[in-house]
Amino acid sequence: MDLSDLIDRNAAFTPDRAAIRFEGTALNYRQFAGRISACARALKSKLGVGRGDRVAILSANHPDYLVLLYTCARLGAMLVPINWRLAVPEQLFILSDASVKALFVEESFAPVIAPLAEALPDARVIGIEFKPSGGQTFDELLASGKGDDRNPHVDALSPLLIVYTSGTTGRPKGAVLRQEALIWNAAMSQHMHSMTSDDHILTVLPFFHVGGLNIQTTPALQLGATVTVHRRFSPDATLATIRDDKPTHTVLVPTTIQAVIQHPDWTKTKLSSLRAVSTGSVTVPQHLIDAITKRGVPVLQVYGSTETCPLAVYTRLGGDFSHGNSTGLPGLHCEARIVDDEGREVPHGVAGEVVVRGQNVFFEYWGNAKATSEALRDGWYHTGDVGTRDADGYFHIHDRKKNVIISGGENIYPAELERVLGEHADVAECAVIGRADPKWQEVPVAFVVKRKDCALNAEILIAHARANLARFKVPHDIIFTDTLPRNAMGKVQHFLLKEQFKTSS
Repeated sequence: MDLSDLIDRNAAFTPDRAAIRFEGTALNYRQFAGRISACARALKSKLGVGRGDRVAILSANHPDYLVLLYTCARLGAMLVPINWRLAVPEQLFILSDASVKALFVEESFAPVIAPLAEALPDARVIGIEFKPSGGQTFDELLASGKGDDRNPHVDALSPLLIVYTSGTTGRPKGAVLRQEALIWNAAMSQHMHSMTSDDHILTVLPFFHVGGLNIQTTPALQLGATVTVHRRFSPDATLATIRDDKPTHTVLVPTTIQAVIQHPDWTKTKLSSLRAVSTGSVTVPQHLIDAITKRGVPVLQVYGSTETCPLAVYTRLGGDFSHGNSTGLPGLHCEARIVDDEGREVPHGVAGEVVVRGQNVFFEYWGNAKATSEALRDGWYHTGDVGTRDADGYFHIHDRKKNVIISGGENIYPAELERVLGEHADVAECAVIGRADPKWQEVPVAFVVKRKDCALNAEILIAHARANLARFKVPHDIIFTDTLPRNAMGKVQHFLLKEQFKTSS
């Protein structure tokens, strides 16, 4: 069996049940399974897609995103979701690094097509709801497919997803997730949410993150439940759907929770259909949790990462919520520990690194053996996150990966920004830290040492950043300085910059 067989099984059991609701339309399980089959025939016969090939998608949330996922599972190919918030040079790096055979793209992101044609001239481009120059629409491709829709050399161990994460070296790394990772992740989500086929999931987070794709969406579809998909998050649309369509579960990160509870309709919208709201991404401020629980809706927390698909530790619906800000217990089908620098488990209450082991954990970083060996040691994924475990086994996450800035639910790694800023001819050196922000939680701030006798100013450098980075990564402040604090090994001491920033603010 491959992952797509679960959709076929649900189509046999409940063919007329809505699988995906999207912008006033519904795709039932019979139609969903049929579209996956048609897509598999087309990709196989017309694009030559088979086991191990990479197929990318650059689109806002859309039902065909999920069709492509399960099509890749059927053919043994790998789906590469592209973050549409990235700048074109960043997107092009990922497409080139993965050597994609085809790109499915929404019209609003078409500017990547020309540079892709130059970098990968053999890559095919298919338009989602539009026809690219010299190309086909998704529906035209599906109509042209012929022959078999299967690949007999595919099973649960076949790689399925390459999800790129911002790398601490300044370049993103592609975490490879096998089909079995999505199977075991789904089983844990179903356990976490007490999910059944009668549930109705509201998905507002982007599919290019494993959070939007795998915390609830794929677990629900593989169980035969219904998923309402929003193209993008909007507090208006989120509250309207809760009011009118009465979903039972949804996932919101802290910034989207903030937007929802600040909306004028928040207090007027009935939440009685919601069995729970799930959240994660960062340590969630207690006032955000309280705002939802005071409305009678439990808040479930999940801890994990792209590399864990993402479920690793979670609180369960109907479980024990008496452990303060705990993110919960290790998932039903994986292990988690707190270890010291030598990999030895530390006593309860002692801080250490969170490590995770299980079939939900990623297989490798695409084409990056060094990063893989650093992260996967003796079968354990070393997250780089610091936490403690209490006497009852509940996890508390105290810090994030070294130096990471989390802004609006997006990870920003200073090394990446430092690399881009350092490419400007007038920058001698630079370092980036996070600054607390009431709206985004954190925003990046850059400390820059200019080269002598240059006319560099903040406006010039920010314009350079905007041309090469996603908007959310662009520094909010540029602070020019004569030197950067370094340790004996020559590494910049970011914590000293943070102290310096606090003192000068």
